Amino acid sequence: MLRILRSVARHIRHRVDWYIVALFAVIGVATLAPVEGAAADGVSLAVRVAVGLLFFLYGARLSPQAAYDGLRHWRLHVPILALTFAAFPLAGLAAGLLPRSVLSTELAVGVLFLTVLPSTVQSSIAFTSMARGNVAAAICSASFSTVLAVVLTPVLAVALIGQTGGGGMPIRASQLGDIALQLLVPFLAGQVARRWVTPWLGRHRALITVCDRGSILLVVYSAFSRGMSTGIWQRVSPGRLLLLAALCALLLALALQLSYGAARLIGLPYADRVTAVFCGSNKSLASGLPMATVLFPAERVGIVVLPLMLYHTIQLVTCAWLARRWPARRSAAPSAGEDRGRDIRIRTGSSDTCG
Repeated sequence: MLRILRSVARHIRHRVDWYIVALFAVIGVATLAPVEGAAADGVSLAVRVAVGLLFFLYGARLSPQAAYDGLRHWRLHVPILALTFAAFPLAGLAAGLLPRSVLSTELAVGVLFLTVLPSTVQSSIAFTSMARGNVAAAICSASFSTVLAVVLTPVLAVALIGQTGGGGMPIRASQLGDIALQLLVPFLAGQVARRWVTPWLGRHRALITVCDRGSILLVVYSAFSRGMSTGIWQRVSPGRLLLLAALCALLLALALQLSYGAARLIGLPYADRVTAVFCGSNKSLASGLPMATVLFPAERVGIVVLPLMLYHTIQLVTCAWLARRWPARRSAAPSAGEDRGRDIRIRTGSSDTCG
């Protein structure tokens, strides 16, 4: 019996993403003990500082060479970027046409915001490696997507959510200056400081991971604490939450099918198809949550990021299952792409953040 219990414990430890568990635990804490009054103002200030720090670290860790290398493999990266920043937003606009009895206006905004986000970095690379895909191309694609998103995501949000009225959460072009100050300036500062801080980041990866994940947990706590003051759980019933989860699963299934179909249509080899599937279908929680705090009123952030959190959870479970069971069409020996991927990872100094 003891042997069985140990086996079950090992299985749970390896299969459960404890960071996702922590995210939903923080939502529970915010529901039961929301921050209020002067303390809420202090947490909001801490969130602004944390967001700036996150984007500084993103800039310091992302190698410009990795993004440049990605340009040379344009037959792979163009379809991925087209799916990430064109097909996905179109799907988000289509979802907004659903009856309000199915998808409320605020949740429709959240779904549309989800669709304009970049691909993940760490998750896309991990899944590609598990499925014996082109790891180097995954690093380049995810890095390039993140760099572009610092500019493209706010612009798309202004163009799409702002023009549709945003359900009481309009985003105006005049906000782009504030967005640039809080997101783009720290990111560029990280790029400038990269040559000096990268060695230090490489020596303190555990500390950087704690900083990344701790900052995002703080964002979630602040968002849902504010949401409690506006009755977030009165506006999102269990039935509507299930419908939202089903919609997120449908979006993911569509993205997986489109990315694989497009890669196969243009004749990409197996390793590149794997990269296209995982980089084209994943959406970044690490970028999305901080961006939401900048783009939307504090009291609405909680409900806006619900679709993103559900999608991210579903994508982790689904893509991990696909990556483990993908037909092994390559030899067991590491490919040149995987070797080069390890080299680039060393140069980027990437940490194990949740993408």
